[in-house]
Amino acid sequence: MDKQDFYFDLPQELIAQHPLKDRASSRLLVLNKKTGETEHKTFRDILQYLKKGDCLVINDTKVLPARIIGQKKETSAKVELLLLTRKEIDKWETLVKPGKRQK
Repeated sequence: MDKQDFYFDLPQELIAQHPLKDRASSRLLVLNKKTGETEHKTFRDILQYLKKGDCLVINDTKVLPARIIGQKKETSAKVELLLLTRKEIDKWETLVKPGKRQK
């Protein structure tokens, strides 16, 4: 499995900045694994897609501004970092685009 397989372009205006008051109105993207087709639904529709024996894991974490965009000093090339896990007060495990080690 390659981490790059999980990268997709998400327009800034589609990234939640605050949770909805009616959480069941949150967007739900449904992928039909057989056809590859996607549907845009709301979370209140989730029960239509669950079957007996399925496990639904609820993630109640907060939205974190975890994407950093910058430039390399040497070349002015664009660098994008996605913060994943805090390792120390000033050190994070990250995904980097382009996928090379950054200082």
